[in-house]
Amino acid sequence: MQLPPGQVAVLATFPSSNSAERAVRALETAGYATVQLDRISRYTARSDAEYNNPLAGRARTQTGLSLASADLARQGERDDRTLLGSDPAVSGYGLTNYGTAGGEAFLVTVLTSAAAVDRAREILRQHGGTV
Repeated sequence: MQLPPGQVAVLATFPSSNSAERAVRALETAGYATVQLDRISRYTARSDAEYNNPLAGRARTQTGLSLASADLARQGERDDRTLLGSDPAVSGYGLTNYGTAGGEAFLVTVLTSAAAVDRAREILRQHGGTV
């Protein structure tokens, strides 16, 4: 992707969707027009957007709890679940320094002018982002 002249992209990773969403709201309130929140995945499978809470009886699969992939079976991609189930994130073994880029699953991208980069970075850090 090529940015328009004079524009800068600021990227920050977040450990939770809640902190990332708070940062997005704060950036929009501060006047940043182009702010995007993405979930980063090391797999080509689409992640499940719902919370798979085992206490509420909504944990359909083991991978759904750890990789947010519980909707895969409904999409007819049952063979993907075998690969996902072998991931160290599912068992917990070998989890040291393991995972997505930056070790965090949520990415906030801000498109801004060079003059407003420092303020965007400050807002992202205030909400727990790693810039």
